[in-house]
Amino acid sequence: MKGKGLVVLFILLGGLAVGWRYLPAYYNPFAPFQLNDPPGRITQFKLRRLDSGQCIDLLHQANQQQLISTTSVANTGGDCPLSDVVRVRDFGPVKLSSSFLASCPLALRSALFVEQQARPLTQQFMGSPLTRIDHLGSYACRNIYNRPNARLSEHATAEALDISGFHLANGQQVTVLHGWRHGDTHPWLQAMLRASCGYYGNSLGPEYNAAHANHFHLGMRGFGLCR
Repeated sequence: MKGKGLVVLFILLGGLAVGWRYLPAYYNPFAPFQLNDPPGRITQFKLRRLDSGQCIDLLHQANQQQLISTTSVANTGGDCPLSDVVRVRDFGPVKLSSSFLASCPLALRSALFVEQQARPLTQQFMGSPLTRIDHLGSYACRNIYNRPNARLSEHATAEALDISGFHLANGQQVTVLHGWRHGDTHPWLQAMLRASCGYYGNSLGPEYNAAHANHFHLGMRGFGLCR
């Protein structure tokens, strides 16, 4: 009986291996991540597994495909040293209120979020293309909530972006502060924040606490905190 059990287990494992082989690459968790992989749990898993070299290569590809425009930045020291960061200048057709510093994972995931979610959701809900994103910054050498005894914020390592508003091609400008409570824009902003959860470690908005009333905090720490 023991031998038969081992044979059955071998057959099952062999079947799984064959199954993975014939899955589309974006459904195969063991296949390399590609920029055109669709959103989903497998994509989340692959993004979390990227090492620094893979991230840099993918970010280079994203620049070539004009999903994002970045320039390299020299490493810095001090209380909040930075290494291997870039300056993000735009997300292709979607411009920024100003450039910002970002770790490679933050830059890459932001490019994917804008291309795969923010742009189509804006068109779907608002009927007009997304043209610009306003933000409150990414890098700040400080503790969480500026509390003296708290741990360093994600912003201290350029691993979080605070988005404060959006501009549309029809001239409409929507801020998180006012748009979140407005009936015409709340469903869209809610969908945007919810969709961001598939790319970042944490996505925090106005419902999280008063400190986030005027922005979406999109950070790299953790996994699955979306409020």
